[in-house]
Amino acid sequence: MFHLFGALAQFERSLTQERVRAGLAAARRRGRHGGRPTVIDAEKLATITGALDTGATKAAVCRSFGIKRSTLIDSLARIGWSAGIKGQEA
Repeated sequence: MFHLFGALAQFERSLTQERVRAGLAAARRRGRHGGRPTVIDAEKLATITGALDTGATKAAVCRSFGIKRSTLIDSLARIGWSAGIKGQEA
């Protein structure tokens, strides 16, 4: 009896997962994207990388743009920016 209930539960779970995936795909087709919105847009990120390339520290950039250091580091990692390329230490 328990084996039958377990099989039914697995089947129901797989149906639920299939429906969720279909719903997310339909939302993507409509132009909707999930997740948290980005804090730093592309224009602001270009300005930030320019400031860092000219020698500004990460702390100074965070203060002037009003963002947290972890957000800055995550955004820079996402675009592949590295201070070691120019030989600067921040």
